[in-house]
Amino acid sequence: MRILEVVGLTKRFGGRLALDAVSFTAEEGQILALVGPRGAGKTTCAHCLSGVIPSDTGRIIFDGRELTGGDRHDLARAGLARTFQVTNVFPRLSAADNVAVGLGRHRFARLAVMLRAWLRASTRPQVLAILTRAGLADAADQPAGLLPLGMRKRLEIARALAGRPRLILLDEPFGALSDAETGAMAELIATLRGEGLTVILIEHRMDAAIGLADRAVVLDRGIVIAAGAPERVRSDPKVIEAYLREDGRAPRH
Repeated sequence: MRILEVVGLTKRFGGRLALDAVSFTAEEGQILALVGPRGAGKTTCAHCLSGVIPSDTGRIIFDGRELTGGDRHDLARAGLARTFQVTNVFPRLSAADNVAVGLGRHRFARLAVMLRAWLRASTRPQVLAILTRAGLADAADQPAGLLPLGMRKRLEIARALAGRPRLILLDEPFGALSDAETGAMAELIATLRGEGLTVILIEHRMDAAIGLADRAVVLDRGIVIAAGAPERVRSDPKVIEAYLREDGRAPRH
């Protein structure tokens, strides 16, 4: 069943067209890889989908509900969560408290930090369950700022899961990770799909994303240049040309 439909999403920054009538769909319980070379418009698309910035034109339909123009709180309440390229955890709080704050935001919005002591006691079982899903149960009481990058990225996903989303946008989850960390992240993302969560995997690293995805959409310079089965998309001449151009090599025609 279709859970997300994006129709003609367009965004300009001054004279630069960052997204040019981008359209795609996501199916419930699947992983959609949104990939492309640097500067393709992937993060701008994520910002528009999650309500961080408004699109200029276009429609966002989530679970049959028109959410065009909604802010990030509207979208979160509808069941759409996201992570960011740069981890945004509270470094002095423990991993458990980071997730508890996520639960508090869901229940109490901006009062969460003030109610942290209460949250710690009342939500501990739920917090530990979420951390276990993310493979972080052993790090529950460690300061988030001292965790390795791969664990901080998984903690950010855990915090997003606290809002009980139906769809989660992961922005560059594999960025700057070691091979071992990449493997742990890929395992987590596959597990989330297995639990029925819809994932939009926004990623520059096509190799990591394609291996997980059920479908793929490729952006280049703000335009969708390919969409469909991952392996077919990977071999599309326009996709190969876009990545070769980024590498500074002349594409072969």
